[in-house]
Amino acid sequence: MSNYRQEIDALSTQLKTKNNWQAINAESVARMRLQNQFKTGLDIAKYTAAIMRKDMDAYDNDPTKYTQSLGCWHGFIGQQKMISIKKHFQNTDRRYLYLSGWMVAALRSEFGPLPDQSMHEKTSVASLIAELYTFLRQADARELGDFFRELDAANEAGDTAKAKEVQAKIDGHITHVVPIIADIDAGFGNAEATYLMAKQMIEAGACCIQIENQVSDEKQCGHQDGKVTVPHEDFLAKINAVRYAFMELGVDDGVIVARTDSLGAGLTKQIAVTKTPGDLGDQYNSFLDCEEVLPENLNNGDVVLNRDGKLVRPKRLPSNLFQFKAGTGEARCILDSITSLQNGADLIWIETEKPHIGQIGAMVDAIRKEVPNAKLVYNNSPSFNWTLNFRQQVFDAMQEEGKDVSAYDRDRLMSAEYDETELAVTADEKIRTFQADAAVGAGIFHHLITLPTYHTAALSTDNLAKEYFGDQGMLGYVLGVQRKEIRQGIACVKHQNMAGSDLGDDHKEYFAGEAALKAGGKDNTMNQFANI
Repeated sequence: MSNYRQEIDALSTQLKTKNNWQAINAESVARMRLQNQFKTGLDIAKYTAAIMRKDMDAYDNDPTKYTQSLGCWHGFIGQQKMISIKKHFQNTDRRYLYLSGWMVAALRSEFGPLPDQSMHEKTSVASLIAELYTFLRQADARELGDFFRELDAANEAGDTAKAKEVQAKIDGHITHVVPIIADIDAGFGNAEATYLMAKQMIEAGACCIQIENQVSDEKQCGHQDGKVTVPHEDFLAKINAVRYAFMELGVDDGVIVARTDSLGAGLTKQIAVTKTPGDLGDQYNSFLDCEEVLPENLNNGDVVLNRDGKLVRPKRLPSNLFQFKAGTGEARCILDSITSLQNGADLIWIETEKPHIGQIGAMVDAIRKEVPNAKLVYNNSPSFNWTLNFRQQVFDAMQEEGKDVSAYDRDRLMSAEYDETELAVTADEKIRTFQADAAVGAGIFHHLITLPTYHTAALSTDNLAKEYFGDQGMLGYVLGVQRKEIRQGIACVKHQNMAGSDLGDDHKEYFAGEAALKAGGKDNTMNQFANI
């Protein structure tokens, strides 16, 4: 890729051949091009797919190099995450964004807030991907715009050393555009519907699509009851549909995450097709809860299986669903994961009921006997009570070691009275290192939190409302929000700049020169936040 000066020189040469383009300034065009590195969603998908593949290879060589993301429900939220990451860590290495189907349903549907049951509009997922990347691209344009104004000031002052320093920042600019792991739920219908939806998501910029093995029209949140899975062949058809979508659009490195909900799903809608004993369909059916039945005891409409020469009848519920045998969840998860990885998936996601490295690691060990480089995406879910779970884990470990736990009530460990105890401090340290420990000990390549900003928005709004509408009045906003923004260097304190006002001024000047009517003059109140 050419640097800033090379781009200007090339454009100057080009413009000299256009007799009636004298008003077009080569440097202004160069700036606009640099501020718009990605022209289409497919450009983004190809670029970010290469990043994920590189990160997956790095993890295979060193499992301490795991990746992370936080869930988003608006482009501004995603933008602020990446701006903050660059601010605090100077790069975006191994840090992605997650697009949660739960948050799309709860916050983006035209029907209003909905549960995570695939009832929201299908196209809202692809629309959010496009929105996220629009905001990330504007973050690039805004940051580079600040560099360009800094360069102009240095040139006007004749400070060549400063100009050289700023040009190096321009040439070494790190984009805010990162991979998005995008949730396609259970595919929003049959395999053809999955393919069409995947195409929209990829065209919007998605390099990684996560799909789960639930029945599409019975879909439930992974941490709620009533989940119903599909036979493996049905799920593999949808994995194939996503792969075809990637390849049709030329994103050959596209990443597929196959999620299994089998640990908490005790139901199936279908008996799998089986042709030979021990085939995939037979393995799926082997987990069904059945009862032996004699031919004379068959009822009209019964489904029967031949199991070891005996007729057995799967237990059918009033909902017309069939149930699996209790205690088979982990075995089904292992089979699901192996089957998916051997048939087109790149990563697996096992939805669990608690964050427990021992439980996850045991399943990964079993999976890796068949697929040695198996890697997980793991939901560090807000549906878990992290404090209670880890305090109970520490309590149980202390008890097994013969330590005195009489000072603790295991059922009340969430109580604030335990916050300063040795048990609570130990539990908090285990929470702090959970992601690093699970990356090494449980094969987790990517850690994500699905709904973080859903909760942070509620928490911060509650705190502001309590102060502002209470005795603090306007001081509640100033102390709780604006002064913190200023002290912590939060760019959004200059909200006009963040919304693109300065970018618009730059363009007005490019287009109209001295005649441009710009918003950033001396009467702009954003000047009160200059040089703070």
